[in-house]
Amino acid sequence: MPPTGRPMSSMPERTTTSPVVERPVASSVEELLAGATEREAWGTADSKSGAHFERVTIDGEPHVVKYLHVDDDWIMRSTGDLACRPVTVWRAGILDRLPSCIDHGVVGVATGFGRNGWGAAILMRDMSPWLVPEGDQPVPLDQHLRFVDHMATLHASFWGFHDTVGLTPDVHRFAEFSRDNMVVEQERGWPDVVPPLIVDGWTRYPSLAPAVADAVLALAADPTPLTDALRACPRTFLHGDWKMGNLGSRPDGTTVLLDWAMPGEGCPTVELAWYLAINAAKLPQSKEDTADAYRDALEAQGVVTGPWWDRALDLALLAGSVWFGWEKALGGPGPELAWWVERADAGLARL
Repeated sequence: MPPTGRPMSSMPERTTTSPVVERPVASSVEELLAGATEREAWGTADSKSGAHFERVTIDGEPHVVKYLHVDDDWIMRSTGDLACRPVTVWRAGILDRLPSCIDHGVVGVATGFGRNGWGAAILMRDMSPWLVPEGDQPVPLDQHLRFVDHMATLHASFWGFHDTVGLTPDVHRFAEFSRDNMVVEQERGWPDVVPPLIVDGWTRYPSLAPAVADAVLALAADPTPLTDALRACPRTFLHGDWKMGNLGSRPDGTTVLLDWAMPGEGCPTVELAWYLAINAAKLPQSKEDTADAYRDALEAQGVVTGPWWDRALDLALLAGSVWFGWEKALGGPGPELAWWVERADAGLARL
């Protein structure tokens, strides 16, 4: 950490922390969907949170509605989201400040949905024609590199961002897949597919990654040492879930970036590490080359990375195991698990 205790930064803060005009929020689903002529239930295999979807037609154009409520969505429960963060990021006007290379697709939101009015509905343009296809087929290299470039553009545009509206806290972000959080899902009778897999994977992890397992599991339960270390690195605005199921490319090359469930302030390499971990099967180049491409893209945006890069990358890749060590363990011993164990060891040395 620098002597002042402030994050290392290599460029002045940009103007993205200045006040912006808030977006209106509808008070009901009926108000949000006024004028809809067709409505039908809809689902996608890439959505594993428990949220519900609907396809609607408004003014002759196809739209998708995502219904969010902590009763239905285990990720909201696991990340402590009672306020529906996609509503918060919309209301605060942050989506209006995204760089032009990213299309978030949101056209409106409504609150007051479900029990206690805690839920929300997110109305989006139907972006399905441009989304990355489901499955484990690697994406084309040019599309992948464009995603990485646009991620860096987003981060550079918000360099120095400070959360003042109540987005995803660091501790909630890194504890998302902890075994402690899965106790709630067990008590609810495992209503979703993923949580029991998380428990299974963490059970296997110590025998497959003995060199780092104790430390990684401790950080998953209490990520405070990791979050403290990362706070000495630069900060920006994070989308929070750059998985291929949320990504696509419009014909003009604009990146479609959906599902603003975990936005917040954080170290930029954390977003990169998530992308590398969750999309491992679909990456058309190595993780090292992807990280280099991201760094080059940041530099092209005017961000000098030399003073902080190595430390921030090591810590973020440790976070990759804190999130997805369970998932890598489910794949059994092999190059993927071994790579993340090696990177976790390097990250632990930075704490």
